[in-house]
Amino acid sequence: MEAGRPVSLLKKGIDDLKETWPGEPDRFLEHHIDPFLLWCVKRGASDVTFQTNRAVYSEIYGTLYPSTYRSIDGADMAAVVSRLYGAEALAILSGGADIDLSYEIMTDRFTRTRFRVNMTAILADGRDGVQITMRALPSAPPTMKQLKVDQEIIKHWRPRNGLVLVTGPTGSGKSTLLAAGNRMLIESPHGCGKMLTYEAPIEFTYDTITSNRSLVAQSEIPRHLPTFAAGVRNALRRKPEIILVGEARDRETISAAIEAGQTGHLVFATVHTTGVAATIRRMVSTFEPSERTERAFALMETVRLIVTQTLVPKIGGGRQALREYMPFTEEIREYMLSLSFDKWAAELMQMVPKYGKTMEQAAKEALDAGLIENRYYLVYAQGTKAAQERKEMQEQDETAGKH
Repeated sequence: MEAGRPVSLLKKGIDDLKETWPGEPDRFLEHHIDPFLLWCVKRGASDVTFQTNRAVYSEIYGTLYPSTYRSIDGADMAAVVSRLYGAEALAILSGGADIDLSYEIMTDRFTRTRFRVNMTAILADGRDGVQITMRALPSAPPTMKQLKVDQEIIKHWRPRNGLVLVTGPTGSGKSTLLAAGNRMLIESPHGCGKMLTYEAPIEFTYDTITSNRSLVAQSEIPRHLPTFAAGVRNALRRKPEIILVGEARDRETISAAIEAGQTGHLVFATVHTTGVAATIRRMVSTFEPSERTERAFALMETVRLIVTQTLVPKIGGGRQALREYMPFTEEIREYMLSLSFDKWAAELMQMVPKYGKTMEQAAKEALDAGLIENRYYLVYAQGTKAAQERKEMQEQDETAGKH
C-alpha cells in the first residue's frame, strides 16, 4: 500500500485507475515524443504537462492523471524541449524568458494534430527545471451550434464595424469561441471577405473550412510580426473587412483596435477580464489619466458586443460554458456617452440583466437544466449580490455627500 492505494494499482501501466503509456521507454528521446502525445490525445487529454522530476500529467475533463510511470528527469526534458522548439530553447529559458509556440504532428497528408505550447523555467527540487504545458487543439474549429452559443450572441456577432470583445480568465475557452465565430463568418452565404488574424500562437487553422467568398490570412506573434499593436497597424495597410487581435492587454494594442474599429473595420479581440462592466473599466484604465476621457468615449463609440465566458465542471464529466454578454446598440451607446465615464461600470451592471445576460443568469439556467451543481451557481449568485451591495453603498455615499 502507498497513500492508501492498493499495490496492484501502482504497477507499470496503471495508476489512479487510468492507464499510463504502454510504450513508455526507459529514457525519452526525440522520436518518442510524437507517439506519446498522440496517445495522450487519443485517451481524451485536453492538456499534457511535462515537468522536471515529475511524471507527465494529462488533464482529462478537468482532472489530472499520470501518463507516465516514472518521473521525467533533466535528460528526458532536454529531449522534449529540443523536439518541440530546438536546441536553443534551454538557453532562452535560462535567460528569464518563457516560450509560446504551436506544435503540429502530421500523421498523414490529410491529418494533423496541433498543440498550443508554453515552456517556462521553474525550480524543481532545488535546481532549475522546466514546465511544458501543451493544449491539444481540434483539427478544425467547432461550430457555434456545437458550443451551444446563445442566439442573441450569434445575432450580434457580425456588426458592420466596431469592436467585438471576448473576455474571460486564462483557460476559459475564449480562443475556441472566437474560432467558432470565425468559422460561422467564413461559412456564411456571402463569406467574410478578407479576414486577417494576429495570434500568439495560432491555435486554430481554417484550411479545412471552404468558402469562395472568404480569404483568411493568419499571422503569429512574434514569429511574423513583433506585437499585436504592430499587427493591427499592418492590417490597416492590407484592406481587410475583419481583423482578429489575439489579445488586447496594453494601451497601444487597445488604441490601435479602437482606431481600426473607427475606420470602418470589424475588429475581434480577447481581453483577460470577467464581466461586461469590468471589461470596459479595465480597458479604460490602461490609458494615462490625461487621455482617459477621450479614449473612453472612443471605446464606447466603437464597442458593439462584449461576451464573457468561463468554464465550470459539468455533472457527469466535461465542462460547461457560462456566458455573460451584452450587445451595445446605438441607443445604449448614446445613453452611455451622455454619462461621465466613471459612472459606466455601475450603470452597466444594471443594464446587463435587462439588455443581455449576467453570469448569474447563465449559471441559473445551467443549474435548472441539471448541467452544473448548486455550489457553482452560488459562486456567481453571491458575486452578483456583493457587487449590488457595493453599488448601493456607493450611491448612499454620493447622496450623503450632496447633503
